[in-house]
Amino acid sequence: MKRKLILSTLLSIIVGWYACEQKNTVKESSERDFSAARDRFTNNCSGCHGAQMQAFTDRRWKHGNEPDSLYQTIKFGREDLGMPSFKDAFTEEELLDLVAYIRTGIEKTGQYNFYEQVVSDTFPTTADFQLKLDTVYSGGSIPWGMAFLPDGSMLVSEKAGQLYQIGPEGDKLKIEGVPETREFGQGGLMDIELHPDFENNQTLFLTYSKLKVEGEDTLATTAVSSFTFANGTLTDPKELLVALPFSKKPYHFGSRLEFDPKGYLFLSVGDRGSRDVNPQSLKSFCGKIHRINSDGSIPENNPFVEVDSAIASIYSYGHRNPQGLAFNSSDGHLWEHEHGPRGGDELNIIGKGFNYGWPEVSFGINYDGTIFTSDTVGEGFEEPIHYWVPSIAPCGMDFIDSDVYPGWENHLLVASLRFRYLNLCKIEGTKVVSEEHLLPNIGRIRNVKMGPDGYIYVAVENPGYIFRLLPISR
Repeated sequence: MKRKLILSTLLSIIVGWYACEQKNTVKESSERDFSAARDRFTNNCSGCHGAQMQAFTDRRWKHGNEPDSLYQTIKFGREDLGMPSFKDAFTEEELLDLVAYIRTGIEKTGQYNFYEQVVSDTFPTTADFQLKLDTVYSGGSIPWGMAFLPDGSMLVSEKAGQLYQIGPEGDKLKIEGVPETREFGQGGLMDIELHPDFENNQTLFLTYSKLKVEGEDTLATTAVSSFTFANGTLTDPKELLVALPFSKKPYHFGSRLEFDPKGYLFLSVGDRGSRDVNPQSLKSFCGKIHRINSDGSIPENNPFVEVDSAIASIYSYGHRNPQGLAFNSSDGHLWEHEHGPRGGDELNIIGKGFNYGWPEVSFGINYDGTIFTSDTVGEGFEEPIHYWVPSIAPCGMDFIDSDVYPGWENHLLVASLRFRYLNLCKIEGTKVVSEEHLLPNIGRIRNVKMGPDGYIYVAVENPGYIFRLLPISR
């Protein structure tokens, strides 16, 4: 009897101790201190996944979202998705704490209010007017490119592979004859540009992720083709440039188009995730700004035409992922911006034959916090005229070339995916002297364009909208 009493007492002590340990170790999420994990997430992850984990909610998970899957993904990375490894950046305890923090976001899908909700269609500015949203397109997902037709309608490309014509009254027509593509990571159907003489020749240009299958792998790269557009259909397709090599990596497509006043067509192509191979090699199309004629031929005065084994369409090189191109009509220069890694987004003025240094020089670091270069400048490399640390994830830009917005003439607009605002860069000569954040919390802005009517148009994703910005007196 005494032995049974002792065993019963010991068992009670053990059960009580285990319950106490479980209560102390596995606290409710609301009670757990995630401050360190939150800081780690902000410093290492938010550039791609958003400052408050919005990318982790309401999504399909290719590799699973259970704790073990998250742990494996964070520790060892997922090269196919552009996810780096953090095994050397975090201790085991820090990895587990970060997994637990991310799980709090997943478990509360649909309950987060990540950003202050936009409750008005009017936004303040520091100028003598406010900005009012006028919806011209809705119902899509990721509107990527915009082009304005002579009849007052506009073309909108959806990243998933659709092209629409939006009438002045908001009617939407799906365009037939679009090149075969689909959403492939950061790729899909991307930019649109009209020929300078579109009114007479009806020619337009599209960029898209060109896909091919090798064995079990789907490979892709950036391509640009021209088409004749009439009666809601694209005909006469002509492939002008395919940015070799193909890659199974689904990111860094670049893919902006811009004509200069002389009729040359410029195309940006990202490094396709091959940082140490493509950008500095004149044998690769990737990590470059290209210049071609509208028929796909090569201008005789391109900088590397006479260089053995160099790709003749290259105009500048050493770029990471350039998703903004715009000519400044006040100085005639081609301006470009590109995504940095963790920090180091750049704003550049593009020069013929210039090398912009990626990855030999950069103001950024690896996503896991490690250093890939300690140099921000170097001989033979062009310095950016402006850079952003932390990264704002710039996508799309244009110069304000109208007097509709008093005081903003010739200033630069840059779309921010990460911080969900429109960045107004005040320009003096070739310097950014100040910045103003417009449309705070409007959403991930994919593109910004000046329309022929003198108004600013912004494309916002998920859900997809295009807004015309109307200046309203205070």
